[in-house]
Amino acid sequence: MSQQGDAVAAPARTFDLVLRRCRVAGRPAAVDIAVSGGIIVAVTERLDGCGDVELAVDGRLVGPGFVQPHIHLDKVGTLPLLGENRTGTLAEAIEILHRTKRAATPEEISERAGVVIRQAVLAGTTSIRTHVDVDTIGGLTPLRGVVRAAEEHADLCDVQIVAFPQEGILRDPGTFDLLDQAMTEGATVVGGMPHWELSPEASARHVDLCLDLAQRYHADVDMHVDETDDAASRTLAMVVDATAQRGWGGRVTAGHCCAMAAWDDDYAAKVIKDAVAARVMFVTNPATNLLLQGRADREPRRRGLPRVKEMLEAGAVVACGQDCVQDGFYPFGAADPLQTALILCHAAQLSLPAEIDQALESVKGAAARVLGLEGYGVDPGCFADLVVLDADDPHEALRLNAPRRWVIRRGSVVAETEVRSSLFRAEGD
Repeated sequence: MSQQGDAVAAPARTFDLVLRRCRVAGRPAAVDIAVSGGIIVAVTERLDGCGDVELAVDGRLVGPGFVQPHIHLDKVGTLPLLGENRTGTLAEAIEILHRTKRAATPEEISERAGVVIRQAVLAGTTSIRTHVDVDTIGGLTPLRGVVRAAEEHADLCDVQIVAFPQEGILRDPGTFDLLDQAMTEGATVVGGMPHWELSPEASARHVDLCLDLAQRYHADVDMHVDETDDAASRTLAMVVDATAQRGWGGRVTAGHCCAMAAWDDDYAAKVIKDAVAARVMFVTNPATNLLLQGRADREPRRRGLPRVKEMLEAGAVVACGQDCVQDGFYPFGAADPLQTALILCHAAQLSLPAEIDQALESVKGAAARVLGLEGYGVDPGCFADLVVLDADDPHEALRLNAPRRWVIRRGSVVAETEVRSSLFRAEGD
């Protein structure tokens, strides 16, 4: 017992989780990160306190969890169920997909989707936006399967669901009513595919219907736009104009936008400028579109990407998605954001240090903006959704596809990977 007047030391504070000696991009020295209640409460060089759980990060790179802004969880893993895509084209992939869509069950879809959600989490992903087909072929079965998978994995990862009219709206009568119903059964984002309609007038009506539905449910919009090699496909301008007219800026995303590569320079520059002014965001999907687009071209081939550098220079929000995993569109894919970011660097020729930073942001901050995530980052007050990489520099992590040592979701460790390598030399060497 202290004598009267003696100072009494305050007890050290206890946190739910403490990460020791973390390297955080933009900070000159290693820091400790403290988490309580799923929130980052301290980022400091000398943390006064301890954690119920402590991780010895030992100089590894810590960043916010990766964000997957565009994937199709209802289709993942369907490649073994499909017949051969003889042309390798987008159109044939859609055609042969129909038979699996008709035969699918919610249970089978949920199982396939769950496999990829877990792969994504192991790769450091803490938030996903998935498009799910809603049409008169599969009805709401794909939606119900993905909703089930999202609920079963809610402790590992947040999953946003986009009601996606893969077959069009006007050319597939009954789809609009299904989209409306989907927004009451688990979808939270309105999808679209205006270029798939049969005339420019129908495409414009498609865009209006999607915005009508979004405003009815106060929802974001995320459309597949101009996913074609055809330079005459110009529905992006329709989306941009409708967004500006409706005052829905910051809530609309245009995915793919492949035809932009075939537009003339002046028209492309104008549409990009208008999109930035309307606060329309973009998601490019380089892996799938590099494989699918330009198939009918002689050399030089169109690359299947929008004008990523021009979009970034104009100040657009540009995220990067996986799109497909082992389905009729794309036989590869690992749901690994670092892998897709590296593919983006190659495809869009992002090689300067600032450009590489932008590629990394395409699966972090830019993707978080597309999803409308709040509290994203590595600062006090942010949600403790973090990934610890076996690297000490972001560019090194990208170059080497660094292992994800720990993945943290709302302050709980949800994944751990430890890689051990040994190299042995022959005696006498």
